[in-house]
Amino acid sequence: MAGRWGNLSSLLRARVAAGLLTLGLWGLSAACPALGQDSGKAPPAGKPAAPQKQLGWLFRVELPITGRTSESLRDPVRKAIETAVSEKARPVLIFEFTYPKEESEFARHTLIGSAFDLASFLSSETVGRARTVAYLPQSVQGHAVLAVLACDEIAMAPDAELGPATIDSSPGDRPAIVANYRTIVTRRKKFLEDVAVKLADPSQELLQVETDKGGTQYVTREDLENLKKGQTIMKSEVLFPANQPARFSGSEAKRKSLIEHLANNRVELVRKLDLSEPIRDEIQVVGSYRAVQVEVKGPIKEGMAERAQRMIRKAIRDEEANFVCLWIDSAGGSPVESMDLARYLALDPELKDVQTVAYVSNEARADAALIALACNEIAVHPRAVLGGEGDYAFSPPEIREVVTALREIVRRRGRSWSLPAAMFDPSLVVYRCTRGNQTAYFCDDELAGDPDPGQWKKWETIPMPGTGKPLSFAGSDAATYLPGIRKVESRAEFRDLYNLTKDPALLEPTWVDVLVEALASPAIGVFLLIVGGAALYAELHSPGIGVGAFVATICFALFFWSHFLGGTAGWLEVVLFVAGISCLLLEVLVIPGFGIFGLGGGALILLSLVLACQTFVIPRNAYQVMEFRNSLLAIAAALVGIIAAASTLNRWLPRTPFLGQMVLSPPSEEEAEAISYSEALAHFEALAGMRGKTTTPLMPGGKARFGKELVDVMTGGEFVDRDALVEVVDVRGAWVVVRAVEEKA
Repeated sequence: MAGRWGNLSSLLRARVAAGLLTLGLWGLSAACPALGQDSGKAPPAGKPAAPQKQLGWLFRVELPITGRTSESLRDPVRKAIETAVSEKARPVLIFEFTYPKEESEFARHTLIGSAFDLASFLSSETVGRARTVAYLPQSVQGHAVLAVLACDEIAMAPDAELGPATIDSSPGDRPAIVANYRTIVTRRKKFLEDVAVKLADPSQELLQVETDKGGTQYVTREDLENLKKGQTIMKSEVLFPANQPARFSGSEAKRKSLIEHLANNRVELVRKLDLSEPIRDEIQVVGSYRAVQVEVKGPIKEGMAERAQRMIRKAIRDEEANFVCLWIDSAGGSPVESMDLARYLALDPELKDVQTVAYVSNEARADAALIALACNEIAVHPRAVLGGEGDYAFSPPEIREVVTALREIVRRRGRSWSLPAAMFDPSLVVYRCTRGNQTAYFCDDELAGDPDPGQWKKWETIPMPGTGKPLSFAGSDAATYLPGIRKVESRAEFRDLYNLTKDPALLEPTWVDVLVEALASPAIGVFLLIVGGAALYAELHSPGIGVGAFVATICFALFFWSHFLGGTAGWLEVVLFVAGISCLLLEVLVIPGFGIFGLGGGALILLSLVLACQTFVIPRNAYQVMEFRNSLLAIAAALVGIIAAASTLNRWLPRTPFLGQMVLSPPSEEEAEAISYSEALAHFEALAGMRGKTTTPLMPGGKARFGKELVDVMTGGEFVDRDALVEVVDVRGAWVVVRAVEEKA
C-alpha cells in the first residue's frame, strides 16, 4: 500500500513540475517573443506563411538538340534566375521541347554528347536554384529524352510520347549511354532510375511489381533480386520485355506516376504550375539581339500585312534579325489584314527563333489589338489604349470570325482568351476567378474547358467601359487584368527592358510611303484643299486653261493620291469629286444661273472630301463618330481658307503687274451702269448681225461691246479671247449668241 502511495506521490510531483515548467516557458516566450520564433520553423497555427511568389519563363528547345542549343540557353536561363531572385521570387523554368510537324523524323536524331551537355547544365547547381519543368506538347524520341529527365518535373500532352531513347545507338555503346542516364537521374533524384535505364537500354526487361509494403514500383530484372531481399513481392508483371523499346504516352505516364502534369497547351500548364504571373516567353539566341522595328501606324489598309511580312522576311534573311518590334499606333481598319499579320506573327515557323514584341505607343484599337496579342510579349505606354472601339465596326459574323482566330493565336502564346475576346465581343461576360492564390479571368466557355473547373471560384465581372461596347484597357491598368503586359514610358526604357544597345533599326518603307504619310496628315491635307480651291477659283476668272488649272489639278491629285494610298480613300471618292467638279463647270460655263447642277456638284465635292478623310461611310460607333466630326472640321477649315483666299485674290491680285492677268478687274462705274441698263432690257433683237469686240474671255459666256452697249453674250461652245471680233448670230430674248470672226487687214 505504501508503495502505491509512493508511486502516486511521485507521479503527482512529476506532473506539477511539468506544469510549472510549461507555465514558465510560456511566460518567457511571452516576455521575449523572439525566443518563440525560428526562421526555419513553420509559423504559429492560424497564421500560415504567405506562399513564395513564383515567376515562370518559357524556353523553346528545338529538336534535335545540338551543341548550339546548350550554348544559347545558358545566358537566358541565368538571367531569368537572377531576375526572379531580384524580385524575391522562385524561378520556374519551363523547357518546351518542340519541332515542326513535318520534321518529326529529323527531330529524333539527337547525339548523346549534345543531350548530355544540356542535361548536365539543367541539373547543375546553378540551375538547381530554380524549379525546372520539361513540357512535351509533341512526342520526344532519341537522346533528347535525357534532357527531359534532367528536369524536376515533366508535363506532357495526353497523346504525346516519351521514348524510345536509343534511336541511333548501337549495342556496344549502351553501357556508356546507360551510365550517362544514371548520372543525370541520380543527380536530380526526380525520375525512377530503372525506368530511365529501360529507356536507354532496350535489352533490359522492365517489370511492374507490388510489394507487402504497399505501392507500385518499376524495376529491371537485375534490380528485382535486390528488391526481394528487403520486401516481399506480392505481384509482378512484365511492363516492357527485353529487346522491346520503352515508350510512354502522356496519359499512361501520368497514370503510372512517372510524370507530374498533363497539359494540352500552355494555358493549362500555367494553371497547373500555380504561377504568380503568366510565363514570360524567351527566345534563345546566340549572342545579342539583332533588332528591327516595323511601324503599324494609322488606319490598317489593304496590303499592309503583305508589306509588313515582306519587310520582316527580308530582315531575317539579309540581316539575320532575331528581334522584331511592332511599334503600333493604330485604330484598326481592316480585320482581314490584321488577322493575316497576326497569324503570321503567331503561327509562322519562320519566326520560331525570333522574339516578337508589340509596343503600343498610343493606341491599338479594334483589329489592331489582334496584332499586339499575336506577339510574344506586349509593352504599352501608361497612357495608351488597348482594345475597344476603333476605325472598324464589326458585324456579328465578323465578331465570331475574329474571336475564333483570336482563340487560336492567344492559346499559342500561352494566354487565356476570355479577356482578349471581350475586346471584340461586347456580349461576352468575363468573371474574375480565383483558385488558391491564383487569379484568372474566364468566360463560362473557357472555364468549362478547364481540366478542373470546379476548383475555380467565380467572383464579380470585370469593369466594362459601357453597356454594349467592347472592352478596352488603359496602359496603366492593362497589367492588372492582362498579367505579363509591361508598362514602358520611353524608348530608353524599352531598350533597357530588352537589353538593346540602341533603338531597333526601323524597317522603313520606300520614299513613296513616307511622302504619302506626310501628305495624308490633316494639316497638309487642309493646306492642299485651300490652295487647290483658290487656284480653281482663279482659273474660272482667267483666260483659257492656265496656271490656276495646273495648280488646282496638282493639289487635288496629291490630296486624293495620298489618301488613296493611305487607305482612307478609294475610287468612289475620286469619281464623286470629278463628277462634282464637272457639274460645277457645267453650271458656271454652260447653264446660266445656279441651279441643280451647282448645288449637286458642290454636295458631291463635299461628300468626296469627307469620305476621303475616313475609312467608313456612316459612323457606327463612338470612335467613328469622333472621326466623322474631325473630318467635318477639316473640310470646314478648308472651306473657310478657300473663301479667304478667293477674297484676297479679288482684292489684291488685279492690281499686281503680272498676276493681275489671272483675275478679272471689277467693272468701272460707267461699265457697271451700262451693264445694269443692258440687263434691264427684255430683248436684244436689234443686235442681230452686228459685230463687236469682247471685253472678257468667252468660256463660253462673257461680255462683248456693240457700239456703246455692253452685253452678256455666249458662244456655241467654243472659247474666245478678250478683244476678239465677234458677230451676233442669234438672239433669243435676253440671250445673245455670237461667233468669232476674223478681222480684215
